[in-house]
Amino acid sequence: MELIKVGEKTYYIKNNTNIGIYKIDYQNVYIIDSGNDKEAGKKILKIINEQGWNVKGIISTHSNADHIGGNKLIQDRTSCDIFSYGIEKSFIENPILEPAFLYGGYPFDGIKNKFLLAKESTVKNIDGNLPEGLEYFNLKGHFFDMIGIKTSDDVYFIADSLFSEETITKYHLFFIYDVKEFLNTLELLKDLKGKLYIPSHCEAVEDISYLIEINKNKVHEIMNKICDICKEEITFEQILKRVFDEYGLTINANQYVLIGSTLKSYLSYLCDENKITYEFKDNQMIWKKV
Repeated sequence: MELIKVGEKTYYIKNNTNIGIYKIDYQNVYIIDSGNDKEAGKKILKIINEQGWNVKGIISTHSNADHIGGNKLIQDRTSCDIFSYGIEKSFIENPILEPAFLYGGYPFDGIKNKFLLAKESTVKNIDGNLPEGLEYFNLKGHFFDMIGIKTSDDVYFIADSLFSEETITKYHLFFIYDVKEFLNTLELLKDLKGKLYIPSHCEAVEDISYLIEINKNKVHEIMNKICDICKEEITFEQILKRVFDEYGLTINANQYVLIGSTLKSYLSYLCDENKITYEFKDNQMIWKKV
């Protein structure tokens, strides 16, 4: 982990999940997200302690385990408050909801791991609780009520609203809960005016226009692929296999629920847009192109 200063009061820790830090005074800081597990939490605290700072609060942009994994350890050791928004608050306080939601039932042991199941922590609603110099804005699409954070240095922490070109090229599919809102968020990002943008899983950049376009293009590519697959009557499990096969990907338990849920979101969007439809035959749900 590397601490990088990007403004008078704004820093971030470069990591697999980038961690924001904002100084509210000479000694106290707010953290934006906390990494994927307690080990990440320990490393974050070590960096903060080396600077002589105290953690006053944690802002969780959303409830995915790789963003809240360090919450419990940091809260236990510092007694800091944690803030989040909307449905995300319930998921952070009850993290079993993430694997249960992704699977669509009680989660089996194979998906109750640190990548999908964090430790619970106590959370306050972010409304009215942010210090001067920080403001939040909605970034729906990737997850239910994900938010971004703007600092007084005109630095934007934009969570999982954008994925890197490397990730898109290698994996093609990235998790989306609501395709329509994800595309709306891409349009919102075009209008942001800041000095620096820090996605959670990308390099910090001064211009996000290229990232916006490659994310948007990939979403439309996947929609077209699904429509093409649905030219023949086909079940969801068959669609999942076809997509993995055609992109040369290998499925496992985590990917089954993450990408499976994402493909269902694509199917919902395409169905609501009257691009595909469904019917039930021989006790199977069948998808087909309109």
